[in-house]
Amino acid sequence: MTHEFKEIITAYTEAKQQGIPAVMATVVDVEGSSYRRPGVGMLILKNGYMVGAVSGGCVEKEVLRQSQYVFDTGKPKIMTYDGKYRLGCEGVLYILLETFTVSDIAIEMIRKQFKSRKSFGIKSFYSKEDQLNNHMGSVLSFDNISEISFSDKNQPDIALDCFQRNMKACFQLIIIGTEHDAMQLCKLASATGWEVTVVCSAKDPKTLESFPGAQTILNTTPEDLSIQNIDDQTAIVLMSHNFAKDSLYLQAIKDEQPAYIGLLGPAKRREKLLNAFIEYDPDVSEEFLESIHGPAGLNLGAETPQEIAISIIAEILSVIRNQKPIPLQDKKGAIHDDPKRKSIDAYITKS
Repeated sequence: MTHEFKEIITAYTEAKQQGIPAVMATVVDVEGSSYRRPGVGMLILKNGYMVGAVSGGCVEKEVLRQSQYVFDTGKPKIMTYDGKYRLGCEGVLYILLETFTVSDIAIEMIRKQFKSRKSFGIKSFYSKEDQLNNHMGSVLSFDNISEISFSDKNQPDIALDCFQRNMKACFQLIIIGTEHDAMQLCKLASATGWEVTVVCSAKDPKTLESFPGAQTILNTTPEDLSIQNIDDQTAIVLMSHNFAKDSLYLQAIKDEQPAYIGLLGPAKRREKLLNAFIEYDPDVSEEFLESIHGPAGLNLGAETPQEIAISIIAEILSVIRNQKPIPLQDKKGAIHDDPKRKSIDAYITKS
């Protein structure tokens, strides 16, 4: 959800420059099933423009309507949306609506946090019983920095119910390769909300115009490859279609620990590549080797570059979300795993 919050900050900054008031809507609790989980948010501007979504599109009109109270009074409120007769999910959503008036200094701090790829927290204080409680609201918290309120006119009451979420760095995908399939992977990954870096050969340099959706293009040799902030929110896919180049690039990232490394090509190519890699560096860590997946992607019967890109993105998601891919119709229980439900079930089992 961090990339969605990043989009909200960008939209709010532009609106603020134009003097357009804004309201933030945050799902703070759900009873039953819902399209999105607590923590998701959207920005509503006074002119009716909205950024983000709290559901699949069916709740947003009601959010827009009820946000007018906050625009008119400047006071927060809890909106309750019962989807029993209006949503396929049949859940009850509790949505906190509050003015969004973050200062320029705070915006700059948030941007620096995004750039540093450090996580941060958001706490939303609310009351289901007193839905017009003036002391409801949300705050941002960074390391060694005092909390920043979403509204400069409101200091939330910490005695209220609190929904807290940890916002990790935006997920990033590093694509090593410039063929047509790399372009398709770049487009789909960007549409997913990932920050994409494309590594190209120094002998055949590319520009951002060649890769719609990419944020960064690196024209470099494997020996000179230098990528900052490779972390557990990073996936790397080697797809140069050149065995020697893939081998050199794999050696170049051997000291990093991304969440996922994908190798294009059949299993025989993977084994040959890994054998050569281990022979070159027999002391490579088990953690690094375990992060390598090849052939990259899930078995979806993919044929076209676009379909292959979907299968790779799907496998990356399954890895970073620690999920074993199965049809949802075969999954027992709710679509989304509920931490609160898990805690209750664990308590019952233990008892």
